[in-house]
Amino acid sequence: MSGALYARALQYLPGGVNSPVRAMRSIGRDPIFVERAQGAEIIDVDGNVYVDYVCSWGPLIHGHAHPAILEAITGAARAGRPSARPPRARSSWPRRSWRRMPAGRHAADDLVGTEASMSAIRLARAATGRDKLLKFAGAYHGHVDGLLAEAGSGLATQGHPSSPGVPDAATATTIVVPWNDPDAVERALAEHEFAAILAEPYPANMGLVPPADGFLELLRDRATATARCSSSTRSSRASASRAAAPRS
Repeated sequence: MSGALYARALQYLPGGVNSPVRAMRSIGRDPIFVERAQGAEIIDVDGNVYVDYVCSWGPLIHGHAHPAILEAITGAARAGRPSARPPRARSSWPRRSWRRMPAGRHAADDLVGTEASMSAIRLARAATGRDKLLKFAGAYHGHVDGLLAEAGSGLATQGHPSSPGVPDAATATTIVVPWNDPDAVERALAEHEFAAILAEPYPANMGLVPPADGFLELLRDRATATARCSSSTRSSRASASRAAAPRS
């Protein structure tokens, strides 16, 4: 039955799926069409049972169809939640988020990761006054044109589009270095001024590669130092601008 559903989907969807990550061509098979799921297992339309290690890339950490979560979702649907107006819960979840991540004073929700990446990049560029981004080869941060770049032949290279339809100009400010390579990171930081360093703690699109000991700490330290340097530069420029302004 999966084969028949896949053949039908190919008539209406590019590649027969609504996201390339679901195509499964890299492992030499057709997509799995799921009939239902429960707990840690998914069952396809042919009755095959699989252990779901993906868990919707994180949100299903409690498994599929957890009774307490289903009850909460059903209750919320019955109450109605107009997205065009702030619901009551909108004032409480940021507080709970802050308790878990006290480094952030404010929180914003997005529908998808691509939107979150775009907002984070825009915020970083506005805060630093810089345009360039540092990312890692093989890392995926959503369908943002500037992040659909891959490494060239050097250790620190200008990004080149890895998807048709992305112009070179969109990735011109993206610098790509290898993951787990502190020397490449240091060289890139010495050569460029970055608005942000984008990284997944455990990159998944390259095959779930854990960070080397101390690598994430290095990124955190360098990003903090870069942000302080940017703040100092902006203050100096602002002072110079005020001093140069004509007095009446």
